[in-house]
Amino acid sequence: MKAPPSPASRGRVRGGLPARPGRKSGLARLGPLPWIAPVVLLILGVVIWPVFELIRTSFLNISIAGVVRGSAGTDKFKKLFDETDFGHVLLWTVLWTVVVVGVTMLLSLGLAQLFNQRFPGRNVTRWALIAPWAASVLMTAIGFKWMLNSTAGVLNTVMIDLGIIDKSKDWLGTPGTAWPWMMFVAVFVSLPFTTYTLLAGLQTIPGEVYEAARIDGAGAWQTYRGITLPLLRPAFLVGVVINLINVFNSFPIIWSMTQGGPGSDTATSTVFMYKLKETDIGESGAMSVVNFAMVVVLVLIFLKVSRWNKED
Repeated sequence: MKAPPSPASRGRVRGGLPARPGRKSGLARLGPLPWIAPVVLLILGVVIWPVFELIRTSFLNISIAGVVRGSAGTDKFKKLFDETDFGHVLLWTVLWTVVVVGVTMLLSLGLAQLFNQRFPGRNVTRWALIAPWAASVLMTAIGFKWMLNSTAGVLNTVMIDLGIIDKSKDWLGTPGTAWPWMMFVAVFVSLPFTTYTLLAGLQTIPGEVYEAARIDGAGAWQTYRGITLPLLRPAFLVGVVINLINVFNSFPIIWSMTQGGPGSDTATSTVFMYKLKETDIGESGAMSVVNFAMVVVLVLIFLKVSRWNKED
Protein backbone atom coordinates (compact mmCIF):
# COMPACT_ATOMS: atom_id res chain seq x y z
CA MET A 1 0.00 0.00 0.00
CA LYS A 2 1.41 3.41 -1.04
CA ALA A 3 2.08 5.82 1.80
CA PRO A 4 0.31 9.19 1.66
CA PRO A 5 2.44 12.18 0.58
CA SER A 6 4.24 13.99 3.35
CA PRO A 7 3.28 17.61 4.17
CA ALA A 8 6.58 18.84 2.69
CA SER A 9 5.75 17.28 -0.67
CA ARG A 10 2.14 18.39 -0.94
CA GLY A 11 3.09 21.61 -2.70
CA ARG A 12 5.08 19.78 -5.36
CA VAL A 13 4.09 18.25 -8.68
CA ARG A 14 5.55 15.22 -10.43
CA GLY A 15 9.30 15.34 -10.96
CA GLY A 16 9.91 17.21 -7.71
CA LEU A 17 9.27 20.65 -9.26
CA PRO A 18 7.51 23.27 -7.14
CA ALA A 19 3.87 23.84 -7.89
CA ARG A 20 3.11 26.96 -9.93
CA PRO A 21 1.06 29.42 -7.90
CA GLY A 22 -2.36 30.25 -9.24
CA ARG A 23 -2.37 33.15 -11.69
CA LYS A 24 -4.18 36.34 -10.68
CA SER A 25 -6.81 37.46 -13.05
CA GLY A 26 -8.72 40.66 -13.73
CA LEU A 27 -8.28 43.64 -11.43
CA ALA A 28 -6.24 41.58 -8.97
CA ARG A 29 -3.31 41.62 -11.40
CA LEU A 30 -3.28 45.44 -11.34
CA GLY A 31 -2.82 45.55 -7.57
CA PRO A 32 -3.65 48.96 -6.03
CA LEU A 33 -3.51 50.78 -9.39
CA PRO A 34 -7.32 50.93 -9.92
CA TRP A 35 -7.71 52.56 -6.50
CA ILE A 36 -5.01 55.20 -6.90
CA ALA A 37 -5.59 55.86 -10.60
CA PRO A 38 -8.23 58.60 -10.04
CA VAL A 39 -5.88 60.44 -7.67
CA VAL A 40 -2.97 60.11 -10.09
CA LEU A 41 -5.12 61.42 -12.96
CA LEU A 42 -6.30 64.32 -10.80
CA ILE A 43 -2.73 65.26 -9.91
CA LEU A 44 -1.69 65.03 -13.56
CA GLY A 45 -4.61 67.19 -14.69
CA VAL A 46 -4.63 69.78 -11.90
CA VAL A 47 -0.95 70.07 -10.94
CA ILE A 48 1.47 68.58 -13.48
CA TRP A 49 -0.24 69.74 -16.66
CA PRO A 50 -0.67 73.42 -15.56
CA VAL A 51 2.98 73.52 -14.45
CA PHE A 52 4.04 72.15 -17.84
CA GLU A 53 1.85 74.69 -19.64
CA LEU A 54 3.13 77.70 -17.69
CA ILE A 55 6.74 76.64 -18.34
CA ARG A 56 5.96 76.19 -22.04
CA THR A 57 4.20 79.57 -22.19
CA SER A 58 7.22 81.34 -20.69
CA PHE A 59 9.26 80.35 -23.77
CA LEU A 60 6.69 81.50 -26.33
CA ASN A 61 5.99 84.79 -28.04
CA ILE A 62 2.24 85.28 -27.54
CA SER A 63 0.18 88.28 -28.61
CA ILE A 64 -2.30 89.99 -26.30
CA ALA A 65 -5.06 88.24 -28.25
CA GLY A 66 -3.53 84.89 -27.32
CA VAL A 67 -2.04 84.07 -30.73
CA VAL A 68 1.24 82.14 -30.56
CA ARG A 69 3.84 83.77 -32.80
CA GLY A 70 6.63 81.29 -32.29
CA SER A 71 9.37 80.62 -29.81
CA ALA A 72 10.87 83.42 -27.73
CA GLY A 73 13.65 81.40 -26.16
CA THR A 74 14.74 82.94 -22.87
CA ASP A 75 13.89 86.50 -23.99
CA LYS A 76 10.86 86.68 -21.70
CA PHE A 77 12.97 85.84 -18.66
CA LYS A 78 15.56 88.47 -19.66
CA LYS A 79 12.79 91.04 -20.08
CA LEU A 80 11.34 90.09 -16.70
CA PHE A 81 14.67 90.40 -14.89
CA ASP A 82 15.19 93.83 -16.49
CA GLU A 83 11.91 95.17 -15.08
CA THR A 84 12.61 98.05 -12.69
CA ASP A 85 9.99 96.80 -10.22
CA PHE A 86 11.12 93.16 -10.24
CA GLY A 87 13.61 93.40 -7.36
CA HIS A 88 11.41 95.23 -4.85
CA VAL A 89 8.42 93.05 -5.75
CA LEU A 90 10.40 89.93 -4.81
CA LEU A 91 11.60 91.58 -1.59
CA TRP A 92 8.10 92.59 -0.54
CA THR A 93 6.78 89.14 -1.45
CA VAL A 94 9.23 87.51 0.95
CA LEU A 95 8.51 90.07 3.69
CA TRP A 96 4.75 89.72 3.15
CA THR A 97 4.94 85.93 3.44
CA VAL A 98 7.26 85.78 6.45
CA VAL A 99 5.43 88.47 8.46
CA VAL A 100 1.92 87.20 7.78
CA VAL A 101 2.78 83.53 8.41
CA GLY A 102 4.85 84.35 11.50
CA VAL A 103 2.18 86.54 13.13
CA THR A 104 -0.56 84.07 12.17
CA MET A 105 1.24 81.14 13.78
CA LEU A 106 1.99 83.04 17.01
CA LEU A 107 -1.57 84.32 17.42
CA SER A 108 -3.04 80.95 16.44
CA LEU A 109 -0.88 79.19 19.02
CA GLY A 110 -2.21 81.48 21.74
CA LEU A 111 -5.83 81.11 20.58
CA ALA A 112 -5.51 77.33 20.35
CA GLN A 113 -4.19 77.23 23.93
CA LEU A 114 -7.12 79.40 25.04
CA PHE A 115 -9.76 77.32 23.27
CA ASN A 116 -8.23 74.15 24.67
CA GLN A 117 -9.17 75.34 28.18
CA ARG A 118 -12.60 75.07 29.72
CA PHE A 119 -14.35 78.41 30.29
CA PRO A 120 -17.92 79.76 30.03
CA GLY A 121 -18.88 80.50 26.43
CA ARG A 122 -16.08 78.45 24.90
CA ASN A 123 -18.33 76.92 22.24
CA VAL A 124 -19.65 80.34 21.24
CA THR A 125 -16.16 81.78 20.82
CA ARG A 126 -15.06 78.74 18.86
CA TRP A 127 -17.91 79.22 16.44
CA ALA A 128 -17.22 82.98 16.24
CA LEU A 129 -13.66 82.28 15.14
CA ILE A 130 -14.95 80.42 12.08
CA ALA A 131 -16.66 83.57 10.73
CA PRO A 132 -13.59 85.05 8.94
CA TRP A 133 -12.94 81.63 7.41
CA ALA A 134 -16.55 81.04 6.36
CA ALA A 135 -16.77 84.39 4.60
CA SER A 136 -15.22 84.91 1.19
CA VAL A 137 -11.68 86.30 1.34
CA LEU A 138 -12.58 88.73 -1.44
CA MET A 139 -15.67 89.90 0.45
CA THR A 140 -13.65 90.40 3.64
CA ALA A 141 -10.97 92.37 1.80
CA ILE A 142 -13.55 94.61 0.12
CA GLY A 143 -15.22 95.20 3.48
CA PHE A 144 -11.94 96.40 4.96
CA LYS A 145 -11.32 98.54 1.87
CA TRP A 146 -14.62 100.34 2.44
CA MET A 147 -13.81 100.72 6.12
CA LEU A 148 -10.49 102.37 5.20
CA ASN A 149 -11.96 104.63 2.53
CA SER A 150 -10.45 108.11 2.68
CA THR A 151 -13.78 109.97 2.36
CA ALA A 152 -16.53 107.84 3.88
CA GLY A 153 -14.60 105.12 5.71
CA VAL A 154 -15.63 104.16 9.23
CA LEU A 155 -12.06 104.30 10.53
CA ASN A 156 -11.49 107.89 9.47
CA THR A 157 -14.89 108.96 10.79
CA VAL A 158 -14.31 107.41 14.22
CA MET A 159 -10.74 108.71 14.54
CA ILE A 160 -11.78 112.24 13.57
CA ASP A 161 -14.69 112.18 16.06
CA LEU A 162 -12.32 111.03 18.80
CA GLY A 163 -9.79 113.72 17.91
CA ILE A 164 -7.05 111.23 17.05
CA ILE A 165 -6.52 112.70 13.57
CA ASP A 166 -7.38 116.14 12.16
CA LYS A 167 -8.40 115.09 8.65
CA SER A 168 -9.18 111.97 6.68
CA LYS A 169 -6.24 109.79 5.75
CA ASP A 170 -5.84 107.68 2.62
CA TRP A 171 -4.78 104.48 4.36
CA LEU A 172 -4.42 102.48 1.15
CA GLY A 173 -2.90 105.28 -0.92
CA THR A 174 0.69 104.89 0.25
CA PRO A 175 2.77 101.73 0.78
CA GLY A 176 3.69 102.76 4.34
CA THR A 177 0.11 102.37 5.55
CA ALA A 178 -1.27 100.01 2.89
CA TRP A 179 1.12 97.12 3.65
CA PRO A 180 0.32 96.93 7.40
CA TRP A 181 -3.41 96.95 6.72
CA MET A 182 -3.19 94.28 4.03
CA MET A 183 -1.05 92.16 6.35
CA PHE A 184 -3.66 92.62 9.07
CA VAL A 185 -6.41 91.38 6.75
CA ALA A 186 -4.26 88.42 5.64
CA VAL A 187 -3.65 87.42 9.27
CA PHE A 188 -7.33 87.92 10.07
CA VAL A 189 -8.50 85.48 7.39
CA SER A 190 -5.70 82.97 8.14
CA LEU A 191 -6.33 82.66 11.89
CA PRO A 192 -9.34 80.29 11.86
CA PHE A 193 -7.77 77.45 9.88
CA THR A 194 -4.43 77.67 11.68
CA THR A 195 -6.02 77.90 15.13
CA TYR A 196 -8.18 74.86 14.56
CA THR A 197 -5.21 72.93 13.16
CA LEU A 198 -3.21 73.61 16.32
CA LEU A 199 -6.25 73.01 18.52
CA ALA A 200 -6.68 69.57 16.94
CA GLY A 201 -3.02 68.89 17.67
CA LEU A 202 -3.40 69.95 21.31
CA GLN A 203 -6.39 67.70 21.81
CA THR A 204 -4.43 64.64 20.66
CA ILE A 205 -1.95 65.02 23.54
CA PRO A 206 -2.90 62.50 26.26
CA GLY A 207 -3.77 63.95 29.64
CA GLU A 208 -1.72 61.21 31.33
CA VAL A 209 1.46 62.81 29.99
CA TYR A 210 0.69 66.07 31.77
CA GLU A 211 -0.24 64.18 34.92
CA ALA A 212 3.09 62.35 34.88
CA ALA A 213 4.97 65.64 34.42
CA ARG A 214 3.05 67.16 37.32
CA ILE A 215 3.95 64.23 39.56
CA ASP A 216 7.62 64.62 38.58
CA GLY A 217 7.48 68.22 39.75
CA ALA A 218 7.68 69.91 36.34
CA GLY A 219 6.51 73.52 36.27
CA ALA A 220 4.10 75.07 33.79
CA TRP A 221 6.85 76.37 31.47
CA GLN A 222 8.84 73.14 31.66
CA THR A 223 5.73 71.15 30.79
CA TYR A 224 4.89 73.44 27.90
CA ARG A 225 8.42 73.41 26.50
CA GLY A 226 9.13 69.73 27.08
CA ILE A 227 5.74 68.18 26.31
CA THR A 228 3.28 70.49 24.56
CA LEU A 229 5.56 72.02 21.92
CA PRO A 230 7.28 68.75 20.85
CA LEU A 231 3.98 66.86 20.61
CA LEU A 232 2.36 69.79 18.80
CA ARG A 233 5.12 69.84 16.19
CA PRO A 234 3.30 67.83 13.45
CA ALA A 235 0.23 70.09 13.58
CA PHE A 236 2.46 73.17 13.70
CA LEU A 237 4.35 72.04 10.58
CA VAL A 238 1.09 71.46 8.71
CA GLY A 239 -0.11 74.94 9.64
CA VAL A 240 3.14 76.64 8.57
CA VAL A 241 3.48 74.82 5.24
CA ILE A 242 -0.13 75.42 4.19
CA ASN A 243 0.06 79.06 5.27
CA LEU A 244 3.31 79.55 3.37
CA ILE A 245 1.67 78.37 0.18
CA ASN A 246 -1.61 80.25 0.71
CA VAL A 247 -0.06 83.55 1.79
CA PHE A 248 2.62 83.53 -0.90
CA ASN A 249 -0.06 82.99 -3.56
CA SER A 250 -2.52 85.39 -1.94
CA PHE A 251 -4.15 87.45 -4.68
CA PRO A 252 -7.68 88.59 -3.67
CA ILE A 253 -6.60 90.64 -0.64
CA ILE A 254 -3.99 92.75 -2.42
CA TRP A 255 -5.85 93.07 -5.70
CA SER A 256 -9.16 94.10 -4.15
CA MET A 257 -7.58 96.59 -1.71
CA THR A 258 -4.88 98.31 -3.80
CA GLN A 259 -4.50 96.39 -7.08
CA GLY A 260 -0.79 96.47 -6.33
CA GLY A 261 -0.67 100.26 -6.70
CA PRO A 262 0.42 102.90 -6.81
CA GLY A 263 2.44 101.41 -9.66
CA SER A 264 3.70 98.13 -8.22
CA ASP A 265 4.56 99.49 -4.77
CA THR A 266 2.09 97.19 -2.99
CA ALA A 267 2.30 94.24 -5.36
CA THR A 268 3.53 90.78 -4.52
CA SER A 269 4.92 88.53 -7.24
CA THR A 270 1.48 87.00 -7.83
CA VAL A 271 -0.17 90.39 -8.38
CA PHE A 272 2.81 91.52 -10.46
CA MET A 273 2.41 88.41 -12.62
CA TYR A 274 -1.28 89.21 -13.19
CA LYS A 275 -0.50 92.79 -14.17
CA LEU A 276 2.15 91.66 -16.64
CA LYS A 277 -0.38 89.66 -18.64
CA GLU A 278 -1.96 92.93 -19.76
CA THR A 279 1.16 93.73 -21.78
CA ASP A 280 3.03 90.46 -22.36
CA ILE A 281 1.56 87.00 -21.74
CA GLY A 282 4.95 85.31 -22.23
CA GLU A 283 6.56 87.55 -19.60
CA SER A 284 3.68 86.81 -17.26
CA GLY A 285 4.35 83.10 -17.83
CA ALA A 286 8.00 83.67 -16.93
CA MET A 287 6.90 85.35 -13.70
CA SER A 288 4.70 82.31 -13.02
CA VAL A 289 7.74 80.05 -13.29
CA VAL A 290 9.64 82.28 -10.87
CA ASN A 291 6.68 82.20 -8.47
CA PHE A 292 6.50 78.43 -8.58
CA ALA A 293 10.24 78.12 -7.95
CA MET A 294 10.08 80.61 -5.05
CA VAL A 295 7.28 78.86 -3.20
CA VAL A 296 9.01 75.49 -3.58
CA VAL A 297 12.26 76.99 -2.24
CA LEU A 298 10.46 78.64 0.70
CA VAL A 299 8.79 75.38 1.71
CA LEU A 300 12.00 73.38 1.33
CA ILE A 301 13.96 75.90 3.40
CA PHE A 302 11.39 75.75 6.17
CA LEU A 303 11.30 71.95 6.16
CA LYS A 304 15.08 71.85 6.23
CA VAL A 305 15.33 74.33 9.10
CA SER A 306 12.55 72.65 11.08
CA ARG A 307 14.00 69.16 10.43
CA TRP A 308 10.44 67.95 9.83
CA ASN A 309 11.42 64.28 9.38
CA LYS A 310 13.54 64.06 12.51
CA GLU A 311 12.20 61.69 15.11
CA ASP A 312 12.17 63.23 18.59
